[in-house]
Amino acid sequence: MAESLMDIKRRIASTKKTGQITHAMQMVSGAKLTQIEKKSNSYLLYEKRLQETMGHLVANKIISLYQNSGVEQSQDIMSLDHLLKKRPIKKTGYIIVTSDRGLVGSYNSTIIKATLDLLEKNHHGDKSKFTIIAVGGTGADFFKKRGCNIAYEYRGVEDVPQFETIKKLVKTCVELFDAGAFDQLYICHNHHVNSLTSTFTVDELLPISRDVADDVDYENLDNSNKYIIDPSVEVVLQKLVPQYVESLVFGSIMDAKTAEHAASMTAMRTATDNADDLISNLSLKYNRARQEQITTEITEIIGGASALE
Repeated sequence: MAESLMDIKRRIASTKKTGQITHAMQMVSGAKLTQIEKKSNSYLLYEKRLQETMGHLVANKIISLYQNSGVEQSQDIMSLDHLLKKRPIKKTGYIIVTSDRGLVGSYNSTIIKATLDLLEKNHHGDKSKFTIIAVGGTGADFFKKRGCNIAYEYRGVEDVPQFETIKKLVKTCVELFDAGAFDQLYICHNHHVNSLTSTFTVDELLPISRDVADDVDYENLDNSNKYIIDPSVEVVLQKLVPQYVESLVFGSIMDAKTAEHAASMTAMRTATDNADDLISNLSLKYNRARQEQITTEITEIIGGASALE
């Protein structure tokens, strides 16, 4: 019985230490989540304004298409498609954003499972029809083991991503697209809803769709003094398209990283609560065993005293 009590005490002490560690990790993840949420909310304002500008320019270009006719209109359409990097789709690229580490609950498994379902739906398991750009070590290792074509992998994204560090990733993606490694590009990640909820999201990055102009008020577009376009829509779009893609990729990675911190905080909170419950059960078990031991000792003393009478 004494050895059993000692084992229980050791388990209680070990569980307390584990609970202290998971609680500390929960606090760290919570601080990171608060920090990145502030930055993400600020960045959304820039991203929204950039999308408005992009939509306005594309809408201006679309209007010019309808003002032309015949060969000129055909040439303008080809020009717009070139600026928006549109071409026949033969191969698809997927940027898959996962974490570099564990202890994030079901964060990685949700992304990987949803991505596998997407690949099966779009390509029926034909690995020659798609290529993967892996952001995060978990996704890179998973798809490598399954023989998927990994065009590029990026590990070590900061807890609060910096735009300068993401530019290399974006530049590589655009270069691969221009080189014909794929003809369209999607980014797959978990979208942060709140600290308890995230949803799997797939956004198209390239080619840039004319749908970016859907929200533009065409009736008042000509009378709008909001934008002064100089020297031309084409020249501005040539400069803006790479910046637009950069903003989408960076925004998605920021969103994914926010969801990762939220998942980590939730997982560590759950682990801490489980440790507290286990300590409570072990303490009850220890007290019962100790009570049984004391009762046995008292019974033995009484029995010994009765035998002496």
